[in-house]
Amino acid sequence: MFKSFLQKYNIDNPGLTYLVGFSGGPDSMLLLDALHKSCENKIIAIHLNHNWRGEESDKEEENCAIFCKKIGVEFYSEKINVSHSETAARKVRYDFFERCSKKFDSKIIFTAHNKNDNAETIMFRICHGTGIFGLQGINEKRGIYYRPILNISRDEIENYCKVNGLNPNIDSSNSDKVHKRNLIRSEILPLMEKVHPGGGKDALGKLSLVAQEDIKIIQEYVNYSLEKISKNGKICTDEFLRLSQELQKRILYEIITPIIPGDYDRERILIIWDFIKENSKSKSGKTISITTDEWFFVSEKYMELIGKTEKKDIYVEIQKTGEYKVGRYIFNISECNSISNEYSGVDGSIIYVDLSAVTNLVFRNRCDGDIIQVPGMNGHKKLKKYLNDRKIPNHEKDQLIFLASGNEILWAVGLGLSEKIKVKTKPTHRIELRLGD
Repeated sequence: MFKSFLQKYNIDNPGLTYLVGFSGGPDSMLLLDALHKSCENKIIAIHLNHNWRGEESDKEEENCAIFCKKIGVEFYSEKINVSHSETAARKVRYDFFERCSKKFDSKIIFTAHNKNDNAETIMFRICHGTGIFGLQGINEKRGIYYRPILNISRDEIENYCKVNGLNPNIDSSNSDKVHKRNLIRSEILPLMEKVHPGGGKDALGKLSLVAQEDIKIIQEYVNYSLEKISKNGKICTDEFLRLSQELQKRILYEIITPIIPGDYDRERILIIWDFIKENSKSKSGKTISITTDEWFFVSEKYMELIGKTEKKDIYVEIQKTGEYKVGRYIFNISECNSISNEYSGVDGSIIYVDLSAVTNLVFRNRCDGDIIQVPGMNGHKKLKKYLNDRKIPNHEKDQLIFLASGNEILWAVGLGLSEKIKVKTKPTHRIELRLGD
């Protein structure tokens, strides 16, 4: 079974390191034991002690370590304190998995979700008003996470442990009906079996497969629509708002849910959808927080998901000729006294300027107190106001590059020239801009 699963996802390379989420319960013990017997790969069992049950939690961690030593598998664990909340526990568990992925340089993490877990997840989502996407249940593969025992029932798992002489941890909190999934497991699914034999986990498993097939059809249409309304990786706001409301929300789901921890929450999508409508005429744009490190940006021109960007300090002193690497770009400055027909304007990759009246030139980021003389204007304008007038979003301002002399901006790269270096009669220099290697 495991060999065919590994081949299915093209991860049967013996040089790969496998990480296994290992609580020591029956599910993860079967997973670790069977995987270890099926391949010769390096396997690391990763265990997170939530410290919910004090000594019992510590004992479970100890049992996991003993089992791993017995079968010759590397064991790694961390201990934390987290509130007795299913949502909080899930988040810290996946944060732990992500840390382990980086620590051990592995993009393959096996988790022990099984057929019963899938049924419980679907029922949990139904109770929260999920849509067809939520009815898919747990995916066999999602990103770096693989679930090879998703089609094995809990009864089969417990039988495997018995036959193979395994002594898994038994989590006493699994019988506590304060936890909603335990209530679904112990009362709701058995009642469904009474309504119709096989109406519990097996019926929900079939529902999951049907939903997955339908989602593939929907996905094709959503991807096609998203491509039609996007330009340079950004969604055109007007084009988005011309779509049906149903398709708008489905596109938002496609963008937002991969980065939101936890199960599907329609309310979150509706909040963001309302935010878009309210701010679709904003000139410089507005943002709404999605996670602690990601936001959704909306302006009258476009909208996009943005992450936290750190300002990269750029300060390159230049002479009036030469080639200079500035961030991702290369600027080539050469002398010239005429404009050829290759001229592509201030927004293009080649510009002609008059540098005869300026000194102490640098390429840099914006700074407090910067000013610029807009063409046709006698006085100066604050750079901040200039950028706002050009409707430059805040998250893009620190990424801009400027040619400056002191606190005076001579060229806002990609935006425009200052009157001070604009060619009046003939240029003194030609500047060519290209992407670096």
